[in-house]
Amino acid sequence: MRVVYRGLAAAGAVAAVAVALAVVLPAEPDEVAAGPVTAPPAAPSSSGSAPVPSGSAPAPSSSGAALAPSAAPSSGSTGSGSRPTPSPGASLAPGYTAMEALYADPRVPRLTRDVKRMSLPSPYKKVVKDARSGLAVPRLGRPWKPVTRQVLPKQRGTRLRGTFVTCPLPIMHQKSARDTALLAARWTLNHHPKGSRITWLASQPVKNGWMLVYRVIYGKHQSRAAVVVMDGGMSKPGLAFVTVPDSQRKQWRDIGRVASGVRVLG
Repeated sequence: MRVVYRGLAAAGAVAAVAVALAVVLPAEPDEVAAGPVTAPPAAPSSSGSAPVPSGSAPAPSSSGAALAPSAAPSSGSTGSGSRPTPSPGASLAPGYTAMEALYADPRVPRLTRDVKRMSLPSPYKKVVKDARSGLAVPRLGRPWKPVTRQVLPKQRGTRLRGTFVTCPLPIMHQKSARDTALLAARWTLNHHPKGSRITWLASQPVKNGWMLVYRVIYGKHQSRAAVVVMDGGMSKPGLAFVTVPDSQRKQWRDIGRVASGVRVLG
């Protein structure tokens, strides 16, 4: 009987370990589906890439949001003394930089010299002021609606709609404003439909920062988007982000108006 009891005790211990492992092991991070988003928290991700439009995003002086996963190294090794290549989808492992994760992400192509500047229209006179980011941005006219963020009307058959928001930079800023803008553009993919990828349309410096305009392709559809990273004199740079899906392509012209109208709050 003692042998039987000992056997039962050992089996119980194995089961307990299995249960503990089932509880402790983390699940794989899921892609963030397109949908309404609020402004991200002020604290940056240590990887330089934070988990938060396909048609929606955070707004001036809104609070709360989800951060996006950064690229993580793959489990395999490339050889003695070499590190595995980072792949998008999980948190960045120690030893990798945010830019390494960016360059390993197949959704974001290299920004080459072939990507030219774009001519920008005159900025709007009416602005929305965001004290959290230190930025003043254009107040777009109809059909844009200035709610907690500036949005276009909802469309039948899709959750995607144009959104224009500002917030403190939700990622770790880099020494180069251009690199910071690249990371910010990658971060915005968490607010576009799953499987989205970027193609660059324009890249240029702006006063106190950098601007990127790009196309976000998902399946047979696409959005036009832009990010402007600008030092507004706060503890962190400010981010202005606008995206408009092809179902509202008439408002694609507003992308340039946003890009040209971001200013330091003064």
